[in-house]
Amino acid sequence: MDLSGAYYAAMLSASGVGIPGVERLVADTGGAREAWAADAATLRRWLGEAAVASFLALRGKNPELPQAIAEACEKRGIDILARESEAYPSILREIGKPPLVLFARGNLVSDAARVAVVGARHATPYGRHAAEELAMGLAGRGVTVVSGAARGIDTAAHKGALRAGRTVAVLGCGVDVVYPKENGLLLDEIAEKGVVLSEYPPGTKPIAAFFPQRNRIISGLSRGTVVVEAAERSGSLITAELALSEGREVFAVPGSIYSDTSRGCHNLIRQGAKLTASVEDVLEEFPWARGETDEKQASLFEGDVPEGLSEEEKTVYAILSKEKPLTVDDIIYRLHGRGDASNIAFLLLQMELKGLVGQDENRAYSRAAKL
Repeated sequence: MDLSGAYYAAMLSASGVGIPGVERLVADTGGAREAWAADAATLRRWLGEAAVASFLALRGKNPELPQAIAEACEKRGIDILARESEAYPSILREIGKPPLVLFARGNLVSDAARVAVVGARHATPYGRHAAEELAMGLAGRGVTVVSGAARGIDTAAHKGALRAGRTVAVLGCGVDVVYPKENGLLLDEIAEKGVVLSEYPPGTKPIAAFFPQRNRIISGLSRGTVVVEAAERSGSLITAELALSEGREVFAVPGSIYSDTSRGCHNLIRQGAKLTASVEDVLEEFPWARGETDEKQASLFEGDVPEGLSEEEKTVYAILSKEKPLTVDDIIYRLHGRGDASNIAFLLLQMELKGLVGQDENRAYSRAAKL
C-alpha cells in the first residue's frame, strides 16, 4: 500500500503547517515518509515556530498516525490519492494550488471529461429545473458533472446527472460526513455511481473556511463551469472566477431581471461568460464532447425512442436528432466503432421505410420531421 497520501494527510492535520509547508518539507527530505520523520531543525527551516510545535506535539502523541489514517480509510472503502498518484486527476494538477491529497468514496475516473454545474443554495424552481435538465443532458452525452453537494442548484445538478450518467460531489468536509443532512441518500448514490471527493480527512466537520477552498477543486477538476443562479455576492461566483483564472470556460444561465438570484449570472454574461440556454451551448465549446454514451442517455433530450424497433435500430435512432444530420461514418464514430457501415446503412433503410428517418442530398440522416 502506498502511504504517501496518508503521510500528507497526517502532516496537514498539524495546525499551521499547510500545503506549502508540506511541499517544502517533502522537497527537502525527499519524500512524504521522510518529511513526517523530520527532526526539529529541519522542520524549523520551513515552518514557523507555532507550526513546528503543533507538528512535534501531534507526532509525539501519535507517531503512527499515517498508518492509522490509511487503515481507517481502507476499512470504510475510502481511497487516498496523493498528488503524484496516477489516479489523481491530471487536470487538477494544473491549477495554482492543487490539493496534496484527495479522499475518494466511489470511483474517480482520473481522465474523465468533466463540467461543473454550480449555483445558489436558495434556488428558485426555475433554477433547480434548469440545473437538473442541463446536468442530465451533459451526463447523457458522456460528460461527468461536478458540483458541491450543497442545497439548491448543486443538489439539482447531482440529481440530474445521476439520471443519465456520472457525477462528482466535492465536499467541504470529510467524505464520510453528511452535509447538508438531507443529502445523505444522495451522497450514497453518488458514491455508487460516481465519486464523493474531499481534501479533508474522514471525520472532518464542515466549517465556513473550507468551502471557498473546496470551490477551487470543483473548478480545477472541470473543463468548464456553468453557473445557474447566483446572487451578486455568491460562492458560485468564486468558482467561476477560479475557472477564469485557470483559463477554463465559464457559462451562465440567464434568469428573470426581477430575480436577485440571477444578478450574478447576468454580471458574468456582461463580463464575457457564455449565455447558456441548452446543453449544446456548453458542448459546442468542447471538441472532446462527442455524441452520446448509450441509447438511453442519447434519447433524453430528443424525445422517446419509438416502440417496435429492434435493439440495434433503437441504438442508431437514439443517436439521431432532427436538427443535425449524421452520415453513416458519423454514426459509427458515435457508437465508438461498434457496428459496420453496411449494417448501419441497412438499419437506417429499415427505419426510413417506417417513416422514422430521412436523408438529405449528402446522404446524412436525421429523425423524420413529423415525429
